Amino acid sequence: MVSTSSPLKSGQVAESIAVPTRVRWSVVALVAFVTGLTYVDRLNLGIVAKTFQEEFNFTTQTMGWILGAFSLGYAWFHLPGGWLADRFGSRRVLAGAILWFSAFTALTTIAPRLPILNLVGAAWAFAIVRFLMGVGESAAFPVGNKLMGYWLGPNERGLGTSIFLSGVGVAGIIAPVLITRMAIAYGWRAPFLVVGLIGILAGFICYSYVTDRPQENPRVNASELALIAGPARTEVKPLQEQVSRVRSMPWSKVFSSPSIWGLMISHFCLVYPLYIFFTWFFVYLVKIRGVTVSKASFWGSAPFVANIIMVPFWGWLSDRAVEKLGKQKGRRATAWIGIAGSALLLWSGSHTSNNTAALLQLAIAAGFNFAASAILYTTCTDISTKCSGSISGIMATFGSLGGAASPVVTALIATKLGWSYALDFAALVTVISGLAWFFIDAGRTIE
Repeated sequence: MVSTSSPLKSGQVAESIAVPTRVRWSVVALVAFVTGLTYVDRLNLGIVAKTFQEEFNFTTQTMGWILGAFSLGYAWFHLPGGWLADRFGSRRVLAGAILWFSAFTALTTIAPRLPILNLVGAAWAFAIVRFLMGVGESAAFPVGNKLMGYWLGPNERGLGTSIFLSGVGVAGIIAPVLITRMAIAYGWRAPFLVVGLIGILAGFICYSYVTDRPQENPRVNASELALIAGPARTEVKPLQEQVSRVRSMPWSKVFSSPSIWGLMISHFCLVYPLYIFFTWFFVYLVKIRGVTVSKASFWGSAPFVANIIMVPFWGWLSDRAVEKLGKQKGRRATAWIGIAGSALLLWSGSHTSNNTAALLQLAIAAGFNFAASAILYTTCTDISTKCSGSISGIMATFGSLGGAASPVVTALIATKLGWSYALDFAALVTVISGLAWFFIDAGRTIE
């Protein structure tokens, strides 16, 4: 019997059974690079602070305000950045944010000479530039997380989101080494200029390569689209049938959802102990544990090494748990294991007398914390892909508030009661982040 299939249909069949392209993983890698870049940018001034402070004769208090200006801009613009991605698309917002914060990173080198800023003095000029850099970087996580929701299938979302978040770990390891070497060889301005130019290039690459959805990308074939759609759907809706933008945010659904309030509380409580590693950990190593400065530099990078190892594995584990248990139980179980591991090791590490054993426990505690945080971001896209930018932005805002409270409360407890109590309190806060998961249901969407 002779087949009556047309050449066009045969071609469509051939494409459907072709080896899937892997563009989605290129997008994940590119967003991971951007995530790492944001951490290099925010760490650079602290690394060159001594030379920078001496050149401009800034007091320690003035340096504190300049360093803190970044966090002020960063904390309050997660939600606007995420909402812009929901409203106008991730591609344009991500590229624009990268160009924005990279430009202000490079402009740090000449901040006191910029128009208008040259009228307010050097300290204010640097503080304003750092604030504006923080505004740009605040969009990176919500917008990147929204891309993960569209570019990854239901069985890959946890792994992909974890890979994009592990860019933080890579940056935390390489930034001190690279920035220090560049600053020694060429002066403190060199790292800002080089990293800023790299970021501007990355912004143009993102705009030319990444699309809001895989259906819009000519590099993606039908087999990859089928993988992204998942086993529940055998074909992807035509592009013209899809709603690409959120015309009106369902704020009443967002703020009436117990899951979203649970995410906000859990992220606040997870970022609180994490910021101890970002702010006080080096001081704790040297002054309390009596570790030499060279060894402190090694142990200071250990939490970021744990991030690189544990976060992608935890994302993969979360996806497998979802396959076996469903979204609600799967995400919750992996989050609970990570949170419990972090809290237990924070507590035990602070009470272990042997330095090597104690610091190893604390580093792994940070790794568990990073891993559990990745599950939170994945759950944002589970709850709503269309509105995941705004939801991630809300959650990230609460995380930043936890990060802002952490160094202040930690110092207060450590001064009054001792460092063991400060870390015990951080472990308790971590436990509260786990309790918040009783309100989080990754299987229930708001759409």
